[in-house]
Amino acid sequence: MKTTLGKLYLIPTTMGDCDPMDVLPQTIKRSIDFIDHYIVENEKTARKSIKGVHPEKKQSELVLFVLNKHTETKAHLEFIKPLLEGKNVGLMSEAGCPGVADPGAVIVKLAHEKGIQVVPLVGPSSILLAMMASGMNGQSFTFNGYLPIEKGEKKTALKNLEKLSHDKNQSQLFIETPYRNNKMVEDILQAIHPETFLCIATDITLPTEYIKTKRAAAWKKETVDLHNRPTIFIIHKM
Repeated sequence: MKTTLGKLYLIPTTMGDCDPMDVLPQTIKRSIDFIDHYIVENEKTARKSIKGVHPEKKQSELVLFVLNKHTETKAHLEFIKPLLEGKNVGLMSEAGCPGVADPGAVIVKLAHEKGIQVVPLVGPSSILLAMMASGMNGQSFTFNGYLPIEKGEKKTALKNLEKLSHDKNQSQLFIETPYRNNKMVEDILQAIHPETFLCIATDITLPTEYIKTKRAAAWKKETVDLHNRPTIFIIHKM
């Protein structure tokens, strides 16, 4: 008799320290209720997230597989083994939606290859929330991930994104390692045209949320401290 495959549930998490039920729907709690196997970036924070959403869930019942940049590719097949045995598995990011700017995408790809049903659940995405609040072009935008660290290469990348935004009328999103955010703002303002729009979206969904869109010239008159605060940057030259 053929074993029925389990389902891979993509379970969003909060994007910082806040009441989970302020930003997560009840479907997250209901899913955690019947899922015992999880693929996560960090075991400690994953357990904390699960407990925050579903305090009654017994931690001793959880089976967690850790997926991060150090995980070897051969381990991926071990992670999806419960799915092939008919058990449901939850995939969780450190923050926000799994599979988007997140290593979990490799597991989702593997699930499709094995004929496993993938179930994305609703939850906060910093990329979409920033775009929604920016006032920029929600019809055409691109998420570019991290820009180069080296100053000259970063400047070139910013110039190219600015030109692309103008030529295609397409908003350009990117991120930086949080402890380098303040330097990123300096570099952006040095590279782009004074009339180019810049949106800074920080601590999205948290009590300290800060989202503003201004032209570069206006940003040069304001100081904002983004150190160690998760931030989405968006530029658009009209």
